[in-house]
Order: sequence, then structure tokens, then C-alpha cells
Amino acid sequence: MDETAFLNGFGPAVDDLSTGLDNGCDYLSLQLAVRDPEVVAVLQSYDEGEDRHEFAVGALKIGVLALRQARGQVDGNVIQRECERMLSFLDGQLKSHGSQVNERLTTILRDYFDPDTGRFHDRVQRLVKQDGELEQLLRRQIGREDSELCKTLALHFGQQSPLMRVLSPTESDGLMAAMRDTLAQQLASQREAVLKEFSLDVESSALSRMVGQLTESQGDLCLKLQKQISVVVREFSLDEENTALSRLVKRVSQAQETITKEFSLDDEASALSRLKSLLEATNNSVNSQLTLDDESSALARLRREVLGILESHGKTAQEFQESVKTALAALTAKRGEAAQSTRHGLDFEQNVIDYVMREAQRGGDVAEPTQNNTGRIRNCKTGDCVVRLGPESSAPGGQIVIEAKEAKGYPLPEALREIDKARENRDAQVGLFVFSKRTAPEHLKPVTRYGGDVVVVWDADDPQSDVYFDVALTLAKCLCVRRTTEKVAQAADLNSIDTAILEILRTAESLEEVEICAGTIKVSCEKILNRVRIARERLHSKATELQDRVADLKHALDGDVAAP
Repeated sequence: MDETAFLNGFGPAVDDLSTGLDNGCDYLSLQLAVRDPEVVAVLQSYDEGEDRHEFAVGALKIGVLALRQARGQVDGNVIQRECERMLSFLDGQLKSHGSQVNERLTTILRDYFDPDTGRFHDRVQRLVKQDGELEQLLRRQIGREDSELCKTLALHFGQQSPLMRVLSPTESDGLMAAMRDTLAQQLASQREAVLKEFSLDVESSALSRMVGQLTESQGDLCLKLQKQISVVVREFSLDEENTALSRLVKRVSQAQETITKEFSLDDEASALSRLKSLLEATNNSVNSQLTLDDESSALARLRREVLGILESHGKTAQEFQESVKTALAALTAKRGEAAQSTRHGLDFEQNVIDYVMREAQRGGDVAEPTQNNTGRIRNCKTGDCVVRLGPESSAPGGQIVIEAKEAKGYPLPEALREIDKARENRDAQVGLFVFSKRTAPEHLKPVTRYGGDVVVVWDADDPQSDVYFDVALTLAKCLCVRRTTEKVAQAADLNSIDTAILEILRTAESLEEVEICAGTIKVSCEKILNRVRIARERLHSKATELQDRVADLKHALDGDVAAP
């Protein structure tokens, strides 16, 4: 590998940078090419995937913090700007509050003491104006005609009063006049005194003193607010050491110095220096374990174990190859003897009949050899064997005719015509034609379906080809069930049956690859076993699915029979 390592999780190694948004969350996608040998070595020491990705992100974060500190980025200026902005905002709020308080106080005072519309002035006017409440009160009390005072005086000093009766009117004119003048003067002086107390023109009046006290109270309130604002501004000033802002800046500076010290390589006790030492030790340990120069390293021990396992497998494969060669030689000799015999064609037919009878008995069906009996067509014996589906089947009584042929040069069209004739002769729904692998036409697939007939290539001497025969029989049974239950096809899932049939055909075709791999057993042993295992599992799965579909058909038939 060259001097390039890619950070896992950052995509291909290209020299560009892209950003994006995903569901409203910010993220940054980096595509980096690392060419520094030391960084490459450290990155390669981690497993490719999440471990390398987390380490690279952590290292990148440490580097970014170190570069920020190296450039001298201090958050004190930001804090100071935020404090100034906060003071400005607080000053505006206090001024706004002071103006609101002043406006409210002015509005209240105007509402009470405005010369034109004030409640207090209106009340005073109602008291002192002409025909006002005070004048009416005084008139009622000391008026000339019907006042209480006049009535009282008339009662005590009138012409009919006891005093006037005692004193002669002519003698009392001077006394009564003097008393009347004196009382008028006193009333006038009292009226002037009351009006003077409610006048703003006189500084010593009660109203003037009250307005002065209110003005003084408002001035004290503004002065107290100004003092409090000054205290707050002083706390956010950097000119004094004991202010809150100065203490905050001092703590930020101390934190910055601590961080800078921890991420400095000049100090051996710093966190970054300890991390570097730990990484170097880890790198040295990994390099010592992944070298072949040291016999005690993990890589050297792994190499010895792998070589031992390969040597053991080589011996086992050699022994298996020898046993296979011996078995193939015996099988070849047996096939040669059978080919030279004049009865090999009849033997193949008998082998087919025997195999079909065994499988039919195993599946609960009935197989009957018919190669020596005539059928529906006069003097016609076409059809070597007939399989009648058992009572437990989804189509009881359905028939499958089987024709076997081991003749050289026998073409496929002739075979199809013969199996068609066999179906008619044996009154069967499905036909199964069995070619001998020894004489089958070239390029013929192991299992093939032609409409309602099935063609299979089988080697009676090779047990590995029995799976093709089994697949062909299962496929023929499914076709027979379908033919028999066409009237109640609505109640069954025929599409599933067609899919399963196609899957069985494809699986059977894949078994050809097994035969090709068998020719190179030494190289493809594991591949053969794997393909056989997969084919078996798929065949088992599809056979189970077919059984389920056939059971559905059986239930549908039972329901259709019970309905009438």
C-alpha cells in the first residue's frame, strides 16, 4: 500500500469538502486523503470500520482545539461584547421603566392637580366658586334671611327675643350694629383663610406644600434608580478587579491557560503528550505483533497454524482424491460391462420401473408396470409404467404414465410424440419420459417441462442423479393435481403452484453445475458441497410449499364435494 490511507466513513479519497443538512441536523461530510506516514501508520493500526472512524474523528477534534488555542482565540472579547450588549439592553429597559413611571406619575398628578381638568382643582372649584358648596354651606349657616345663624340670632336677639325684650330697641341699635359688623368681618377673614390654604399662588399654603412634597418624592425615586443603575454598570466594568465581569474574565483566562497547557507537546505531563506516548507504545506493540521477523509474534504464530492446517487439508484432499479415483474406475468398468450387454435397454426400463415403484410406495401412491400389457389403443403397449395417486392425495385416482428409453439417436420430438401417445393409451393426465444419460440428446437439461409432460435425464448407476428423478416425479404429481382440479381452480392458489414448479425447474438446472464441479473435485470440493446444500434446502422449501398448496386443493375439493 502507498502512503495514502482513507478515513473509514468519509467516502472515496478525493480532495474536496461538502456540507449538507439531513432532517434539519447540521453535519459535515469530509472526504480526506491522508499522506503523512506517521498518521497513516496510526490509522492503519485500527480495524477498518467504526474503530478507525471514531479514532479519526477524535484526533481531528483534538487537532481543531489545539489549532484554535494556537491562534489565540479567546472568548473574553465575546463575553465583553455580550456584557456590553446586556448593559445596553438593561440601560434601555431601566430608562424605559423610568419614563413609564414618570409618565404614570405625571398622569396621576395631572389627573388630580391639573388646573383645567384635575380632580382636585375641580373639587376646590366646586367648593369655592360662586354658589359653590362652601358658599351654599355658609349661606345656609350665616345667610341674611333663612340661614341657621339668622334664625338663631333672631331667636335670641330678634325683636321678639328675650334679650330684645329686655333691652330697648332704641338703646340697642349701636350694640347690634357693632356686633353685626364684627361678625361679618370674622366671617370674611375665615373665608379668606380657607381660600388661601387652597391657592397655588401662596407658597405656604397647604396645597403648595403638598405639591412640593410630591415633587421631592419623585426626585428621590429617580435618584435611587440612578444609583442602582450605577451599581449594576460598575459590576460589569473591567476597570476594577473585584467586579463580576473582571472575575469572569480572570476565570476564563485561567481556563484557557489550563487547556493550552494540557494540549501542549512541550510539557511531558500534559494530556496531549501522554496521549502521544500511549499511541507510540500502541503502535510499537502492534508492529511487533504483526511482523514475520519475530517468531514469537502473533502473525508468525498465525502463519505457522495456517500452514499446518493447509498441509493437513492437502493430505486429506489427496486421500479423498485417491478414493474418488478408485470409485470412478470401478464405476467406469461397471458401465463398460453394462454397455457391452445386449439387455442394457431393457435393464434401464426395469430400473426406471423399480425406482418408480419404490418412490410411489413411499408417497402413498400405486405404481403398476404396463410394458407387457396393451392399453386403450388396440395392440399398443406404449407406456412402461402407470402411477395412480393414492386416496390421501389432493387428486385421488389421477394417473401418470412413465415411458423410459435408452436408445442412441432417439430425438426429443420423437420422445414427446411417444409420451403423448402413452398418455392416450394409458388414459393418464400427465406423461413422464425418462432418458438415459448415456444416450440422451446433447444439450438436454436434466428436468424439462413441455406443457403437460415432463422429460428427465437419469443415470441409473449414479445415485447423485436420483434428485432429478425425484424432482421430475414431484413435478408430474403437481401437474396431475392441477389437471384433475381445474374445475375448482378458484379455491386454490394455482399461481403459487406455477411459481413453485418454475423454482423447482430452475433448481434442477442449477444442479448441472454440481456435475461440472464434480469433474474437478480437487479444486471445487467446497463449492460442490455448498451448491448441493443450497439445492437441497430450496427443494425442501418448495416441496413443503407444494404440499401446503396441495392441502389447500384437497380442502377445496372436499368442500366442493360436500356442497351438493
